[in-house]
Amino acid sequence: MKVKYVLVGFGGIAENRVAKEGYACDVKRFKALKNAQLVGATDLNPARQAAAEALGLKWYPSLDAVLADKAVDGVYIATNNASHAKLACEALKAGKHVIVEKPIATSVADAKAMSRIAKAKKLSLTVDHMMVNNAWNVAGKAAIAAGKLGKVNDSCFHMEFAYGYDPAEAATWRCSKVAEMGGPIGDVASHCFYVAEFMFGKKIKKVAAVYYPKVMKIKAEDGAYIKFFFEDGTQGSVNAAFSEMRGGLAGTLTNLGYEIYGDKAAMRGYGTMFQLSGYADEPIVQRLEIDNGKKVAAVKPAKIQNIYQTLIEGHAKSILGKKPLTADDAIHNLALCAACHESAKKGGKVISVRD
Repeated sequence: MKVKYVLVGFGGIAENRVAKEGYACDVKRFKALKNAQLVGATDLNPARQAAAEALGLKWYPSLDAVLADKAVDGVYIATNNASHAKLACEALKAGKHVIVEKPIATSVADAKAMSRIAKAKKLSLTVDHMMVNNAWNVAGKAAIAAGKLGKVNDSCFHMEFAYGYDPAEAATWRCSKVAEMGGPIGDVASHCFYVAEFMFGKKIKKVAAVYYPKVMKIKAEDGAYIKFFFEDGTQGSVNAAFSEMRGGLAGTLTNLGYEIYGDKAAMRGYGTMFQLSGYADEPIVQRLEIDNGKKVAAVKPAKIQNIYQTLIEGHAKSILGKKPLTADDAIHNLALCAACHESAKKGGKVISVRD
């Protein structure tokens, strides 16, 4: 038995990352998933029907049509950020399990409302925090736990690149709609937070942030430097920005990673915080290295796993096993982003995060 899903929102990323890759609709590259199957799609733009049907998917004229279909077990919501909460609540009320693109909502209050419905109806609700499934990040987490770095007292996570200098980019939600989680904090620092928590196995409880100097003609912040503090008092930082050139494609993508500092060695990830899984045909080779000052050793993952497929299969297994996932981590992530903006507006004041 497979859990049957419909993709709600069928834009370019939904087609190429979620459908073709995540649900293995690109049969030339991927084998069918064991526990999940994408059976249909819907979008406000009817012109997307042909692309969906080309993948063998049933086209639904509306969300209502999806929710009325008893053969559909769950939905994957890949619409604009502002609509996530509304659509997810409708789906949950109709008895459908839900995966939603990050962010879960544009306010903590809306996210909590979604969570309450899911828990009351015993439905599985999760968010596409897919980078925890990256094989190098999994290996890095194991290296930290095994003490290969010694006692860790600092870390820095990076997602800095150039986006928004072009007027067309500046007009997109990522650069113009802070209320919809646009801007580097909501769009990419959010990835840094959940990866940091995954790597260390503990929660961030306080943040302090300052915005980068304003050099771009975008409504959102150009970037932010963020200090974060885990529940045990240890600290780390995030550099998130749309203003940094970073050379070409290789420089940009390999910069998306982290440094983790222990008293025996430092560990550095290159390209491990992006939409890549580690296939040979991807634009860069991801790397994870441990440097003790005398020797640099490569950390090799046990196996490559598709970051989207792992997320989807986990959600499907939770449904089949009757152990529904909760969105608690996604609500916490949203609260961290809100706290960063609050801190930056208060001159970098340390803000305790309550979610």
